[in-house]
Amino acid sequence: MLSSVRLAGLAGLVAVFASAAPADMTGSQSNDPTAMLGDNLTRLLKTESAAMQRLGSHRLTRLATTPRAADAPTYSLAWVDAQPLAKGGKEWQCLTEALYFEARGESVQGQFAVAEVILNRVASAAYPDTVCDVVHQGTGKRYQCQFTYTCDGHAEVINEPATYRRLGKIARAMLDGAPRKLTGGATHYHTTAVHPGWANRLPRTATIGVHHFYRQASAAN
Repeated sequence: MLSSVRLAGLAGLVAVFASAAPADMTGSQSNDPTAMLGDNLTRLLKTESAAMQRLGSHRLTRLATTPRAADAPTYSLAWVDAQPLAKGGKEWQCLTEALYFEARGESVQGQFAVAEVILNRVASAAYPDTVCDVVHQGTGKRYQCQFTYTCDGHAEVINEPATYRRLGKIARAMLDGAPRKLTGGATHYHTTAVHPGWANRLPRTATIGVHHFYRQASAAN
């Protein structure tokens, strides 16, 4: 079935052809303007069809899909669950695993916030420039790494696959450019149950769930 937009466009073409002089028409040798209009309209539709076939079905689908405002993160479980199953390369896997081991017990907002810290570090000249290098910085020295789960001596086992898949969607959204607006550019965080020495030296920018967030003054984000 033709869409209303396409029908409107075709109606406009019909009006143009109908108002044109017979000498401007090509194709039919008939003196009947209706027949001439039909020939030209048929050729136009065949040309359109051939062009659409060259585009391919996937590109046509993208062109026909109107972006939805609901696709912007709302930091809710409903939003995350509505997203398609996520996948990606090593950077996506490193971010997903970091969220799983560092923030799986947090709210969705808290999980996005932890992702922000990791990506803020990637964007800072003071830290490595890939997600995996940021997450594993210092790994190998027990309890001297940046993210404790990578150097606490415990095996990193995914026991909650449904949670991992959900966090993968958050990682995908963040890597795809979701805004980082929850933590004020934070580059550090810790749980409210502890108070590391560096917390006295950095300005706190946010508290979300069980995490305090801080920004390193020299961080270039």
